[in-house]
Amino acid sequence: MRAFLLATFLTIPALAGAQDTTTFTHADTIRGSVTPERAWWDAGFYDLHIRVSPADSSISGWNGITYTVRGAPRAMQVDLRLPLVADSAVQDGQKLAFHRDGDALIITLTAAQAAGAQKTVTVYYHGKPPVAKHAPWDGGFVWAHDSVGNPWIVTAVEGIGASAYWPTKDSWADEPDSQRVAITVPNPMMDVSNGRLRRTLPNGDGTTTYEWFVANPINGYDVTVNAGSYAHASSTYAGEAGTLTLDFYPLAIHADTARVQFEQVRPMLQCFEHWFGPYPWYADGYKLVETPHLGMEHQSAVAYGNHYKNGYLGHDLSHTGLGMQWDYIIVHESAHEWWGNNITAKDPADMWVHESFASYAEGIYTECQHDAAAGATYIRGLRMNIENDAPVIGHFGVNNEGSGDMYYKGANMLLTIRQIVGNDEKWRGILRGLQKTFWHQTVTGQQVRDYISAQAGVDLSKVFEQYLTTTKIPVLQYKLAGSTLSYRWANVVPGFDMPIRIATSDTAWQVVKPREQWQTTKVSFGGRAGFRVDENYYVTTENMTGAAATPAAPSSGR
Repeated sequence: MRAFLLATFLTIPALAGAQDTTTFTHADTIRGSVTPERAWWDAGFYDLHIRVSPADSSISGWNGITYTVRGAPRAMQVDLRLPLVADSAVQDGQKLAFHRDGDALIITLTAAQAAGAQKTVTVYYHGKPPVAKHAPWDGGFVWAHDSVGNPWIVTAVEGIGASAYWPTKDSWADEPDSQRVAITVPNPMMDVSNGRLRRTLPNGDGTTTYEWFVANPINGYDVTVNAGSYAHASSTYAGEAGTLTLDFYPLAIHADTARVQFEQVRPMLQCFEHWFGPYPWYADGYKLVETPHLGMEHQSAVAYGNHYKNGYLGHDLSHTGLGMQWDYIIVHESAHEWWGNNITAKDPADMWVHESFASYAEGIYTECQHDAAAGATYIRGLRMNIENDAPVIGHFGVNNEGSGDMYYKGANMLLTIRQIVGNDEKWRGILRGLQKTFWHQTVTGQQVRDYISAQAGVDLSKVFEQYLTTTKIPVLQYKLAGSTLSYRWANVVPGFDMPIRIATSDTAWQVVKPREQWQTTKVSFGGRAGFRVDENYYVTTENMTGAAATPAAPSSGR
């Protein structure tokens, strides 16, 4: 998802998502919870049609919402963010009454809604959608021009939500099984959206409609408009699930540069399919689409705005040099096709399921390029960016993301868990198993945590609790007295019991299982003068040898 921005590199506003300490409002609940007006119906198919008018930065259109009745029917909540105007809601040829509750339309249904029945409500609307001034961080429409003056119009709405520009059930918990995305733009612009291009329809009024079809479930914020003066190059990739189509849409003025940079897609796909399983969207293909903003993981149409540079806009987020050997946006945003798009958190509070794994995937790609040691070095390098200012998990039911530490701290949590698993093939099996078990599903973070624990054969509940719900980094306190090592965990949640590897020589390691109480073991450090732990665990150490009393543990592991 949105790449987390380091203030040391750029002066664009940082990612919104730190833990909210304000009082949440009724509007937050309407937006972020499964309200009674959402709970009784399950989205099946969205038939979205939008006409884009650059002359006055407005849009108009309609969405046909086909749904299945799953519970006792009542009023129907369809989200459409102000200042967009809902013109009408229609079912079975009849106009329906509705009223606004902030950014939600509450529609009164008159037709029978029998359990298991499929019905359609069509919402017609128009207006000027929110403008994204710092996309993708704020969200909305981007009304831009390329470097030679051609209009360039795109969307990026992960944080603000899909209802910023079209009527929908704006909840991560419910995805339609498929979707049409038909976008009308002025000539000679072309639109690139999700899925496959089914038809191009000249309208005879100076506009053309580009009709795309998504054959798989898709989260609303992944649905995208990309209209500009694009070139098109296509190829195929022989992948795990057959032949995958590759389509690249750079601006025409960047076609030659893009042809070179986008060669990185093949080794990326090969690496991620090996570690995570088949690319999830063979039916819809893989696309990279150039955008005026940095990038977003728009499903099967990944937004790319890294200016054809390696690293993150030419910088290495890991401070190791390894991040300059590949294009951050191609790797990170494509990783979201597995982590975030194939497996989608039901609530933004669990956004770590998207970002922690996608950030960890950067290390996996480095490992594919070099070896496991290089991949781990890259992930450890990300620790310099960790703030430990708020918990990684946000507040549930109010559309609240957790701390931006979900990126770098989350990646280091996964590197730590890999060490606990202690077998790289088993770890790869866990990652692939997550993708297979929750294929094309929305999940809770708890489901992911439970699955990893079960497959690892280790109760990792306290490990997840420590790294996801607190800002405290575990401190391994130790004392040395000859060949006797005393050790315990400090600065941890109650019951924290993570095993950890300590070095007993230059090449030998020993696993110990600290608790909060002191324990002892006999060790021989093979002539080494110091004590050290495996640096791939995200912990700190504190030498208590000779201490008269236990000092307070530090609150941060940076």
